[in-house]
Amino acid sequence: MKKLYLIMNPLAGVKKASRHLTRLCCLFAEQGYVSTVCMTRRSGDGARYARAAADADLIVCIGGDGTLNEVVAGLLASGQKTPIGYIPAGSTNDFGANLGLSRDIIRAARDIMEGSEKIVDAGCFNGRTFCYVASCGVFTRASYAAPQAMKNTFGHLAYVLEGLREVPNIKPLRLRVETDEAVFEDEYVFCSFSNSTTVAGLLTLDPELVQLDDGKFELMLIRKPENAIQLGQIIIALNSGVYHTDLIRFCSTARAVIWAPDRPDWTLDGEYAEGQENVTLGVQPQAVRLLVKE
Repeated sequence: MKKLYLIMNPLAGVKKASRHLTRLCCLFAEQGYVSTVCMTRRSGDGARYARAAADADLIVCIGGDGTLNEVVAGLLASGQKTPIGYIPAGSTNDFGANLGLSRDIIRAARDIMEGSEKIVDAGCFNGRTFCYVASCGVFTRASYAAPQAMKNTFGHLAYVLEGLREVPNIKPLRLRVETDEAVFEDEYVFCSFSNSTTVAGLLTLDPELVQLDDGKFELMLIRKPENAIQLGQIIIALNSGVYHTDLIRFCSTARAVIWAPDRPDWTLDGEYAEGQENVTLGVQPQAVRLLVKE
């Protein structure tokens, strides 16, 4: 029999995943897996469970992008190459949407059992692993500041509501960003280093610009608009995916070194990361093996 570790966040989203636990274990058993169920209770549990799953043939992660973040970080820290199946059950599930994963719990589980392996890059923030996005600036605080009860009640809307509270207090961030391709220095309201077509459910990148296994992430910097016209230009550029404006800097790169004297806090896959004056962002090429629907 094959060994499967099922790492579940029972509080993710609207708590719907735990209702299907028995059915999930039966489904996996039909495919020859003996399941060990690990329920997360606090921050860091997902990483600890993944590190302990050294003898697993498959790890299945059920929760939001933050739960996946911990599982991937724990697995990479262990040095294992165990494939991961992801059942998105959070409030937003950006990375799941990027991979085309079903939001139906049982359908997503069947897709893992019937799917094929997809290799993707992972990111690195001053040595800390993340899956798909590191960001700072406007709206990024909402991903970790929205209370769990609000997320369970309102879902993705909770992030939008929390983000709106930030708008009156927007302050530009002084950043100097060095990549292998260019150097950017200005005052910005948003910075992201991502490997996804969607970020926080609010920002959408052109799928033709995002390759999950090319050894590069997409860097985006948005300057603070000085008036309604500039704000309109930013909105049009973001909606169209055509970033031909001086208000947005965009490029694909394997590395970004950021000097941030204001020490803005960051979010990594929706999880809090304390602000630092010097930040090095990098890519771990083809580091994660995911089982997804063909």
